[in-house]
Amino acid sequence: MSKRKTFLIPFALVTSLFFLWGIANSLNGILINHFQLALDLKRWQAGLVDFAFYLGYFFLALPAGLFMQRYGYKKGILLGLLLYAGGALLFYPAAEVRTYGFFLFALFTIASGLAFLETAANPYVSILGDPAKAEQRINFAQSFNGLSIILGPLLGSVLIFTENDFTRDDLMLMPEAQAEAIRIAEAQTVQTPYLGLALIVLLVALLFYLTPMPEPVQPGERSDGRWQSIFRHRHLTLGILAQFFYVGAQACLWGYFIDFKLAMAPDEHFSLVKTMTPFFEWLSGGATELTLKRWAGFHLTFCLILFMIGRFVGTALMSVIAPRRLLALFSVAALALMLYAITGDGLSAVVALMFVNFFLSIMFPTIFALGTKGLGDQVKLGSSLIIMAIVGGALLPPLLGWFSDQYSLQAAYVIPVICFSYILYYAGWGADTRSLILDPRS
Repeated sequence: MSKRKTFLIPFALVTSLFFLWGIANSLNGILINHFQLALDLKRWQAGLVDFAFYLGYFFLALPAGLFMQRYGYKKGILLGLLLYAGGALLFYPAAEVRTYGFFLFALFTIASGLAFLETAANPYVSILGDPAKAEQRINFAQSFNGLSIILGPLLGSVLIFTENDFTRDDLMLMPEAQAEAIRIAEAQTVQTPYLGLALIVLLVALLFYLTPMPEPVQPGERSDGRWQSIFRHRHLTLGILAQFFYVGAQACLWGYFIDFKLAMAPDEHFSLVKTMTPFFEWLSGGATELTLKRWAGFHLTFCLILFMIGRFVGTALMSVIAPRRLLALFSVAALALMLYAITGDGLSAVVALMFVNFFLSIMFPTIFALGTKGLGDQVKLGSSLIIMAIVGGALLPPLLGWFSDQYSLQAAYVIPVICFSYILYYAGWGADTRSLILDPRS
């Protein structure tokens, strides 16, 4: 059997992992808004959803890399899937007791599993084939992540958001017993979606268990046996920081988009989203009057449609434009749209923020591929370090939430502007691999 056919089924299975972790990531924006009502939280407190989630990546990514260096990709993937399913199952008891810390622990557990999956899957598809096409291959696999990221908020808007349009302030004006009954009902809406997600993840784990998985090796230099030596790679070190800023910016944009839409243009809706109204009404069980929260959730879904389209378009463009140059061009476009979003008014600012997502699309996989290029037998360790940088998604959203409570949400979006500025620097200069090794004397 040819090498290409041998790799086909494992490649398809690993690509399914990109779909699975996209679902978990994209539901966080729904949870941030939902928990403000269900658990009576301030905006910065709800932002701890992202903090707990991305903290799991930070603490587990390096152990995941070391685990897979010893036991291989397949066992690392299986462990990651079991952690993912376990965290999703914890949502059921967490909703029963309505303890925010319990929810955060469940999210941390899910993210711990995703740390294993991303540490394995990203380098696996990168090195499973022609090294010259690594960036294109990883962007293709990440396109399926974009598809799941659309489905997450779409299903979350319908399955988690209820028919009521109450706000936290509305509940403060109600009799305590009535307000508490609403909070209990709202908290329990997360149980069924996460139970279903856990069952799907366990099914995928079974498929991996039954499928033989090759252990490809990335070409490149051999390490000197000391893990610290990996930091001599300048493009990796700067790539870790670029990934920190990218994930932080993405988490800020997705986590607070619903709040941004409700603050800037609650009653106005983008024309392309309105054309999908019959579908949204059908999805909502034939509701003729969609709540403002559901409208905002559907706008978030459209953001992620743009994100997915950007992944496929970006993958195609890499056939004619060098990945570094394309990353630079997309960074410039994202910066321009962000600047309009923080200075514009009403629906136009919301639409600008929506279209930022098209240009976000290629950033994570391209930074990952550029940062891990030429690492040789240190690729698993290098991959885990870049996955650790996902902690940016834990640190920046609470900062943005605090900033928005002090000033305004629109002003707080200056944080992603700073992030995209650094990514532009990395694309233009930091990712240069003509001199892979830092001079230890510098």
